[in-house]
Amino acid sequence: MLRQRVLVTLVLLPVGLVLIFLGGYPFLAFIALVLGLAAWEYVKLFKAGGFEPSGLLAVIGTVGITLGRGLDGFASADWIVGFCVLASMLFHMIAYERGRNQAGTDFAITVSAVLYVGWIGAYLVSLRDLPNGEWWFMTAMPSIWAADSGAYFIGRQFGRRKLSPRLSPKKTWEGYLAGIVTGVLIGALFAYFWSLRVPEVGITPLRGAILGLVMSVFTTLGDLGESMIKRQVGVKDSSNLLPGHGGAFDRIDSWIWGGILSYYVILWFFI
Repeated sequence: MLRQRVLVTLVLLPVGLVLIFLGGYPFLAFIALVLGLAAWEYVKLFKAGGFEPSGLLAVIGTVGITLGRGLDGFASADWIVGFCVLASMLFHMIAYERGRNQAGTDFAITVSAVLYVGWIGAYLVSLRDLPNGEWWFMTAMPSIWAADSGAYFIGRQFGRRKLSPRLSPKKTWEGYLAGIVTGVLIGALFAYFWSLRVPEVGITPLRGAILGLVMSVFTTLGDLGESMIKRQVGVKDSSNLLPGHGGAFDRIDSWIWGGILSYYVILWFFI
């Protein structure tokens, strides 16, 4: 399992780094693709639990919001979200008329896919679109990756106290605290490197450490949130798209939280 995770990371990481620094339409298309896949998997998880949300509407809404975020910021968001909600209501009303008694719950799941994966996930685009966003992105995201790795390896070796026994029995307080330390250190370290390369951006080690702290403390909740859904429906991974990693939703569950949190921390306090 670990070997597969490392191999997939070694293949995908260079591609991701190129797209992050390239920005523009290639980065937007990549994020829209990833979030679209995640929205499809989100719906599939609930279908495994006996619900029938609309995967098509979830993907259309998620991709539409993401593309809109990249093309005009938040200007088109109101009508895209409004259209998706109304279209979902219509779709599930028809399903109810045809005999689907749980159509109201299905409607709520479809809308939640659009809002959670689409609206919240699209903040990854907003983060990259901030002034000098590539450098901020590459301070926030490595903090998440480092916190996840630190929590995994330290928790695996030294973890004793369960962090959340029902949601994720393998997570421990020891691993979580180690992840926080790792995330803060990596945030400060990356910020230090960027401050040497692009001092005019204003990324300092202190700001990197603060950003790393926020990322490592809160983005674990994205992982636990997905675990809640998977445990309810009795599924281990959202898909088998990425060997050793599961699906797209498995891979970005923490990024969804990280995108919006880092965007507002940077916007409100650092720019």
